[in-house]
Amino acid sequence: MATRVLGQTGSRRRRRFLLAPVVLVLLLALFVISSASGVLPGSPSSFESGNDPTVGLGNMIVNTTGNTDWISVTAEANYVHLTDTAASNSDDSFTPGSKQDEVCPTIEGHKNPPKDDFTDVASFTETNATSGDVYLYGATIRYASNGNASENIELKQGISGECAGSPGLLERTPGDKLLAIDYLGGGSAVQFHVLTWVGSGPCFVGNHLAPCWGATVLELDPTVAEGGVNASPITALNNPISGVALKAGQFAEFGVNLSDAGIIPSGECEGFSQTIWESRSAGSSFVSSTKDITIEDNDINTCGSATVTKVGSDGGSQDGAVFTLYEGSDTTGTVVGTCTVDAGNCVNDDGTTIFPPSFAALQPGTYTIDETTVPAGYGKDPALPDTFTVAASEAVSLSYTDPALEGALIILKNSTKGGAVANAGAVFSYDSSSVTDNGTGDEDSDVGEICVSGVDPGDYLVNETSPPPGYGGAPLSEADQPITVVNGTNCTDNLPGAGATATFSNPPLSDIQVNFRDGGSEETSAVISCDNETGTSDLTPATGWDTSETVTGVEAPTTVTCTIVIDP
Repeated sequence: MATRVLGQTGSRRRRRFLLAPVVLVLLLALFVISSASGVLPGSPSSFESGNDPTVGLGNMIVNTTGNTDWISVTAEANYVHLTDTAASNSDDSFTPGSKQDEVCPTIEGHKNPPKDDFTDVASFTETNATSGDVYLYGATIRYASNGNASENIELKQGISGECAGSPGLLERTPGDKLLAIDYLGGGSAVQFHVLTWVGSGPCFVGNHLAPCWGATVLELDPTVAEGGVNASPITALNNPISGVALKAGQFAEFGVNLSDAGIIPSGECEGFSQTIWESRSAGSSFVSSTKDITIEDNDINTCGSATVTKVGSDGGSQDGAVFTLYEGSDTTGTVVGTCTVDAGNCVNDDGTTIFPPSFAALQPGTYTIDETTVPAGYGKDPALPDTFTVAASEAVSLSYTDPALEGALIILKNSTKGGAVANAGAVFSYDSSSVTDNGTGDEDSDVGEICVSGVDPGDYLVNETSPPPGYGGAPLSEADQPITVVNGTNCTDNLPGAGATATFSNPPLSDIQVNFRDGGSEETSAVISCDNETGTSDLTPATGWDTSETVTGVEAPTTVTCTIVIDP
């Protein structure tokens, strides 16, 4: 399939299909419509979709102040323009011999007659905000003029998927609609008939069996549908669709109130995801052979939708978060549905909604959404619950960011002799913060175990700034301890794991003092020296002693050797 182009007149080539001739018997009383105003009643934009009495027949530019026409909507989101390569032997067509009532016709290439060969198709949809009525406007341009143009507009729901033998073509499904249009009298009179695809019951073609286009045919009156063909040439400047000059009879247009026509009833969420534009050879309403076909993939729906996306403030996974949608302005209303986050997007839990959107088929109105299951380690977005409105055919995009909860870290202070240190007072730092064992920031009452919560998730290096009293100043491992703080952990019911725990082990300290004094003769003296690699010496004599050496801060386990030389 080619890419749909919105809001501009350029377009990539679209696939075209040809339906082979069939012989049908039509027992209909033709209802001929002659447009009186060119604007359907209730049209929100007063779109000139039919024969404007001021110019005679159809055109593309505005003729009445306050109205709109094709020249007014080419930049609108609901405008679609598709080009179709004309005069080509490779025009995609349904295989000759295919019947109108095949669920999935096969495709092959053919060349179409110039008067039945589309070069361009365009559509524009809009919804009346008050009545909810949906309006479809269509335009076709042909390679050559066609005095009495005929065409079908096939509207497919697309709920049965693509045809296996015809990629890009959706299967016909019960409830699909066929709008048969005949521009008679050179476009001065137009006939509209609507058929419905049925899974059972009588067929429009009497000797066919269901599934088929059903026998019931709806005739549309002038207040519901109108159209026209250009009776005079259109200049390139006045052709906003294809931008080329057209001869009389090359351009046809129509407008249909799909709601009043019973195609999309007001207040219901019936809709169509694919439109097939089918040219027909001259003849009245549906019986003549289908020629060139262009496929348009564009949703036509009275209802809106809401798509939900979810992220975490730290970029962490939000998988498993559940959102619940309620009718009305709070969470006490009727539950519309739920969706579960997967890879950041919320997928409808009932399995029937094509992803996206998260919530489809929403009647215009007010809704409230809330996150009813929050992923571990995150808090709920403060904007939730969130109340919003959905207009007819509006696609609402909702995005929420759950804040990552703060985490916690643990620092263990052990003695090299085993177990926790006996004294409080060790000081540690991480990032630009400092924490003291049983001091500021310490949320654990046990000496030797420090728990700190309220820490932003992330990676840190923890180091010991100073040891507790009675312990050595250098950790057993001199390297800083790396940790990772995980969101949602705390010092009460969700303690940090090993990855957020730093452990430091310090040796306990010892003090040694060796003293000498004369025995009373006052004739002796001594020199005292100690091997004090880990301690600090003080040679100040202790009170009542002649000579002393005091060694403090000796780290265990250590052997200290002191030598006393008398009368050196």
